[in-house]
Amino acid sequence: MSDRPKTPLLDLVNRPADLKQFSDAQLHQVAQELRTETISAVSVTGGHLGAGLGVVELTTALHAVFDTPRDKIIWDVGHQCYPHKILTERRDRIRTLRMKGGLSGFTKRSESPYDPFGAAHSSTSISAALGFSVARDLGGVTPEGLGDAIAVIGDGSMSAGMAFEAMNNAGHLRKRLIVILNDNEMSIAPPVGALSSYLSRIYAEAPFHDLKAAAKGAVSLLPEPFREGAKRAKEMLKGMAVGGTLFEELGFSYIGPLDGHDMDQLLPVLRTVKARATGPILIHVLTKKGKGYAPAEQARDKGHATARFDVVTGEQKKAPSNAPSYTSVFGKALVDEAGRDDKIVAVTAAMPDGTGLNLFAERYPSRCFDVAIAEQHGVTFAAALAAGGMKPFCAMYSTFLQRGYDQVVHDVAIQRLPVRFAIDRAGLVGADGATHAGSFDIAYLANLPGMTVMAAADEAELMHMVATAAAHDDGPIAFRYPRGEGVGVDLPERGEVLEIGKGRMIQKGARVALLSFGTRLAEVQKAAEALSARGITPTIADARFAKPLDRDLILDLAANHEALITIEEGAIGGFGSHVAQLLADEGVFDHGLKYRSMVLPDTFIDQASPADMYAVAGMNAEQIEAKVLSVLGVTTIGEKRA
Repeated sequence: MSDRPKTPLLDLVNRPADLKQFSDAQLHQVAQELRTETISAVSVTGGHLGAGLGVVELTTALHAVFDTPRDKIIWDVGHQCYPHKILTERRDRIRTLRMKGGLSGFTKRSESPYDPFGAAHSSTSISAALGFSVARDLGGVTPEGLGDAIAVIGDGSMSAGMAFEAMNNAGHLRKRLIVILNDNEMSIAPPVGALSSYLSRIYAEAPFHDLKAAAKGAVSLLPEPFREGAKRAKEMLKGMAVGGTLFEELGFSYIGPLDGHDMDQLLPVLRTVKARATGPILIHVLTKKGKGYAPAEQARDKGHATARFDVVTGEQKKAPSNAPSYTSVFGKALVDEAGRDDKIVAVTAAMPDGTGLNLFAERYPSRCFDVAIAEQHGVTFAAALAAGGMKPFCAMYSTFLQRGYDQVVHDVAIQRLPVRFAIDRAGLVGADGATHAGSFDIAYLANLPGMTVMAAADEAELMHMVATAAAHDDGPIAFRYPRGEGVGVDLPERGEVLEIGKGRMIQKGARVALLSFGTRLAEVQKAAEALSARGITPTIADARFAKPLDRDLILDLAANHEALITIEEGAIGGFGSHVAQLLADEGVFDHGLKYRSMVLPDTFIDQASPADMYAVAGMNAEQIEAKVLSVLGVTTIGEKRA
């Protein structure tokens, strides 16, 4: 406890209602203490630091003015919710963030009534706030009551079409609704696109300090004596190309831009809006990601996601790496392939660093496209690049590609366009929990006609799959790989083009065959070592392909073993289901084969370390070993492990 910051006023805040006892000057101090507490907590846990530091004053002001949890504050994405969690009866657990059994790194309905809507993907907050507003006006009931709905959305998240769909609908319905555009000029990667340019122009064409007086006035919502001056101020703002023309066209009253770190601007504006708003209001606040902590402010990503760190120096305490990450292996392999083929281009959705495409962007900037947080657009854009004779690699996390699924089906698969999907964060990802797990892509891709689906068992296999995808022009192809380090195998000079639909034998054995798809192969091999001590030597094969299946390999394994077990890092309905369908169609089950499929359980698994999450899923070496013994009828009761 001794190294924790002194926070005398924050210590008096057990719930947001406690903020109402403070003067505005004291709320300034609360915000400062909240910032130091956030830095202290994240230094212990790691997590998303920069976004939270950027909204400390905004969080304090919102909870001081509004009446949560009756009023619903909906944080878009949720990266920025740590200060909110500290103020909402969770300070005592804030140092369990993103840990097993601890607080989620995002807003989560089951965790607290102060989290009215869970979020971890972007651009959903305005839709949710509008839903709460309509529910309120139709007499909806929640345990905490239904008051105002306030969506806090970043400028990066505003680049997604869903945000504009919601604003268009809200403007039409004219419900009382408050949207706060948290404009920090940066989501994870610096935001790209015309919208960001528009937002930049809003305040770049006039000195920011000249706007403060007008912004403080909250323009049309000022008390009566000042209203005439406010009208003039608003016209002046518009005349200077500063103001919310775009948003007003969508039916929102626009206020701003405000300095999001100046409580003397935030508090009166929020109070006036609360007292007087009738329809939808957009409040435009300018903030700085990482504000108030120099190491975060100076970092390229403003401290977006950090490991544990030293508060004084900001130095992150990352464990030394024994092997390259799958993401970096992909990035380097793609750069290598692109050096030999000028038709290779890369597309990502606001995650150039997370997907390893930062390497590609540095080498081939004209061939790398960050489409912002717009996966649907990114997939269709890649489809047309393919139709135009290019070789697009669409690099997205499994969990984010879900957002573009209609486009994968309609614009890519039906048209048999050779888009190469590089699917990062396959399987269970650890601290980000269920929202970021890559659980479903095998199932949702392998059921599409003409789609080729691969999974790398190790980092060398990933290089082969990059080469295979680059060479594949007969329809769409996808390859998946997990977060984190590889297994440490030797890497080839360059990847080999694999024969489509052909797996590989790892070891030959008897009685039971283990058919692995993806990086559980290392756990399968550990299980096989333990089994050999019991006199059981399983056959091990790496499927490589979920579609098309290696029919010959699978039927051979079935014909020559008592039991066949598939293992995959994905939900039911994926690789194992396709294998079962093949075996059923071929009548293999008519002759007594024992078949089991090890998949992720039919539940969402909360955050923990990946090893702990796979233990919950029953997919580590010990559980694979137990599954083999169970299928073969070998009892382990009372036996001691050698």
